[in-house]
Amino acid sequence: MVFFWQVSSASPVSAQSGTESPVQDQAADQSATDQAESTVDAPLYVRVLRGENDEPLALQTAIVRYVGKPKTEFAGKIVDLIGVVHIGQAEYYTELDKRLGTYDKVLYELVAPDGTRIRPEDLQQRRSLLASVQTGMKDMLNLEYQLEKIDYMAKNFRHADMSPEEFSEDLESRGDSVWKMLARMMGAGIATQSKNGGEAGILMALFSKDRSKLMKRAMAGQLVDIEMVSAGLNDADGENTLIKGRNRKAFEILRDELQQGSQTVGVFYGAGHLPDMAERLQEQFDMEPTTTDWLDAWDLTRN
Repeated sequence: MVFFWQVSSASPVSAQSGTESPVQDQAADQSATDQAESTVDAPLYVRVLRGENDEPLALQTAIVRYVGKPKTEFAGKIVDLIGVVHIGQAEYYTELDKRLGTYDKVLYELVAPDGTRIRPEDLQQRRSLLASVQTGMKDMLNLEYQLEKIDYMAKNFRHADMSPEEFSEDLESRGDSVWKMLARMMGAGIATQSKNGGEAGILMALFSKDRSKLMKRAMAGQLVDIEMVSAGLNDADGENTLIKGRNRKAFEILRDELQQGSQTVGVFYGAGHLPDMAERLQEQFDMEPTTTDWLDAWDLTRN
């Protein structure tokens, strides 16, 4: 169960195939919505916020700002890496949607033909395995689905991902395949489950009157370790299509946007993509991290 949850969290499916909270009141010094900004040394993009006695309060995702260094090609330009989990609370997506409207351009992920826009009617036609997993998890955890809550028809949105053909070609060019990739992911997922105590907590939560809350708490730790799963996708040469290949395509489009004159760009991708993207911004775009905002994706104190 957890393995499929981690896979579904790594990437949204193709549309063709497919205010302050009580938590923030308890930990306002660490919350995103209090607008407290801090200098970033080693950016993280997803975390579990804990309170007294190590009680889990919220699963949070980060928005990390990068600014072009002086006297470089993109001096003064802003790129925000906007980490997202693909199921979350309605108010989480409301806050994200509001922030996304403030950028000159928002680059979004979706393995689909170039230029694809996600329309409400497309979501009714989803038939993929990942879509089914994500929908099932949404209902079980009493959460909402990203693709249904974010306005992908907004004028400042631009598709920045591989097409299905590009995805297949990238795999084949390295002698890789979907099945090999899934096998590596499964190995990494098993390691992550072991680190977090396996599925015992999830099984106990299934029979609790507070099922949604306890399920979210059990799964939050798995999501924080998504970087381990992403690393497990690499082939023998340290490459992979699901994360690094798609990031390369996204950043070709990012460079185009910046060169065309966009001053502020949001890169709106699953949190598992962002460590690699951060390296690309620093090494290929001469940008440096400056501030981080944290948003509550899951309130771990309620059902």
